[in-house]
Amino acid sequence: MPSQDTLTIRDNRTDKDYEIEIVDGAIRALDLRKVKVAEDDFGLMSYDPAFTNTASCRSEITMIDGERGILRHRGYPIEQLATQSSYLEVAYLLIYGHLPNEKQLAEWEENITLHTMLHENTKKFMEGFHHDAHPMGVLVSTVAALSTFYPDAKDIHNEESRKLQTYRLIAKMPTIAAYAYRHRRGLPYVYPDNGLSYTGNLMSMLFKMQRDKFVANPVLEKALDILFILHADHEQNCSANAMRSIGSSHADPYVATAGAAAALYGPLHGGANEAVLKMLREIGSKKNVPKFIKDVKEGKGRLMGFGHRVYKNYDPRAKIIRDTAEQVFEVTGRNPLIDLAMEVERIALEDDYFVKRKLYPNVDFYSGIIYEAMGFHSRAFTVLFAIPRTSGWIAQWQEMLTEEGQRIARPRQVYLGSEPRNYVPLGKRG
Repeated sequence: MPSQDTLTIRDNRTDKDYEIEIVDGAIRALDLRKVKVAEDDFGLMSYDPAFTNTASCRSEITMIDGERGILRHRGYPIEQLATQSSYLEVAYLLIYGHLPNEKQLAEWEENITLHTMLHENTKKFMEGFHHDAHPMGVLVSTVAALSTFYPDAKDIHNEESRKLQTYRLIAKMPTIAAYAYRHRRGLPYVYPDNGLSYTGNLMSMLFKMQRDKFVANPVLEKALDILFILHADHEQNCSANAMRSIGSSHADPYVATAGAAAALYGPLHGGANEAVLKMLREIGSKKNVPKFIKDVKEGKGRLMGFGHRVYKNYDPRAKIIRDTAEQVFEVTGRNPLIDLAMEVERIALEDDYFVKRKLYPNVDFYSGIIYEAMGFHSRAFTVLFAIPRTSGWIAQWQEMLTEEGQRIARPRQVYLGSEPRNYVPLGKRG
């Protein structure tokens, strides 16, 4: 009698049965290699483009239950973290596995603050970009360039070195982002102000226009902190997978982070909230929503910000952002796009077409509306995503380095090309 913790596979090609062990709800892909039609056969592989049902790691960082709309970091519900914690607390949690006590948080915040400055040569590097260069392209390139400034980062198996690079990356990412944003606008760079909070300092570097000390509106500062918490990590997404894959070659964390940021740059990942704003502006007004929804159902358009690869329920982050938006609008004035967005959501969620397909608003549906109300240009949206996601990338990278059994990432392929053939000299080819 087979064990209950095994999977029995019958190969109808050979009439053979195979018993494969189930551990943590998964089977080892290598165990499929036992299934062969002959001794010299390579063995069975699983074909899974885009990793839709393949676990590439064991992780203790983030858990998503897409069917129930649950997101937890190290066991803590995102709803509790977003309303009771700060971004730097959550960053500490992701990287070290537990929430810091008062002393640990003070030391963590101090170490981040001490590394916010960029080497002056980094500024010169950034000044070499064309005046209208996209801030995200500048950020990706500059983060990669930091590898040349900190060669000690290559000592990736040294715990103290990894800790130092963690401080540097989390601290310098807002500075790089702000410089990239102001470079595009033709404005002088603003140095970090270590007397401000993490998000308050970023807002100062972005928006300061006079010599006086910049003080952000506390409501907007808190809203940005909440948005950073919501974007800090999201399990094995495209950019986290890129971070782990690049890191598996033992590349230093700067070039690995640059690769992860490059993955985030794509419109299907980090650029989706900008696409939502474009869609809402094309809809124009509430009266046009029913026709727009009808067109989407007929395949004549796409409802951006709805649906998710993982979530088959309401994205819990979208609920938090929608509530945060109301607080922001009390300061900035109401962005009319929010009412249009809520009307789109209302009509879509009353339609069986979307409900049956489990298409609900995701984090991108409302985040761009808040960013715009706070004064951020749409080209900065992905940069604002990359800043908080850095802590998640680092947590994923460090876990990958210490996980037993991890090797350099090297997927298999199903080869469908030509059979062996002989080389034809150039003059004899038809």
